[in-house]
Amino acid sequence: MKTLETNDWLVMNSIIYKIYTTGDFDAMRTQFLEQIKTVIDFDSADFYLASSNEKENLERPVFLNCDEDLSDIYENMDYSRGIMFSGRSMVYRETDIISDEKRVQTEYYQRVYKPNNWHYALQMIFGRNKHFLGVVTLYRTIGKEDFTYEDVFLMDMLKDHMAYRLSQDRNNQMTSQEKMTLTQAVKTYDLTKREQTILQLLLQGMENTEICDHLSITVNTLKKHILNIYRKLGIRNRVQMFKLIKEKE
Repeated sequence: MKTLETNDWLVMNSIIYKIYTTGDFDAMRTQFLEQIKTVIDFDSADFYLASSNEKENLERPVFLNCDEDLSDIYENMDYSRGIMFSGRSMVYRETDIISDEKRVQTEYYQRVYKPNNWHYALQMIFGRNKHFLGVVTLYRTIGKEDFTYEDVFLMDMLKDHMAYRLSQDRNNQMTSQEKMTLTQAVKTYDLTKREQTILQLLLQGMENTEICDHLSITVNTLKKHILNIYRKLGIRNRVQMFKLIKEKE
């Protein structure tokens, strides 16, 4: 694998910095695609988010050198759906999951790739706490070579940073909207039964010592559970917890 130049590392650091600091969410995503192009050769790209209705759909695309919303076609025919909605962050070339000979015969290739003169693609899936958050696809036109493992390596360095930003934005949106119920929080953030019980007691206003006595656990054990709950919910304290979740179902 080719050694990265100093300028490549500077660009990567700049990308990571802007993921966290660019206030306008869609501007951040567009900027992300533009900066990626300076270190990876591609011709077009799109960046979709997971549907806010918790269904396995895509929405709110931003584009680079293309402007067609392919979400409906993607949802119905894409052969990587199982990987995409696994809830894990990953980067892969499409030719790593299906042979080039087979993919050119698929309806998806015929309806999406061929009309746009695309052939190869590199996908970056974002997931956190077992929830799918979004996907970036980079396309190369017919006649160009496939993406390299160096390209995969570069994208892999960025996936967790972007997944964290997407997760925070999603949590902020949910916080600004109507509070969710405890049942919704358990499902959305994949809480364990013990975490659900502790969260319920916290919402009832019980102090740590009361919860420890009620559940017959030590203070240290309780603190570990609370930290795990906060981490999954993307919050830092009880004030944020009450803003996110209803005290009663």
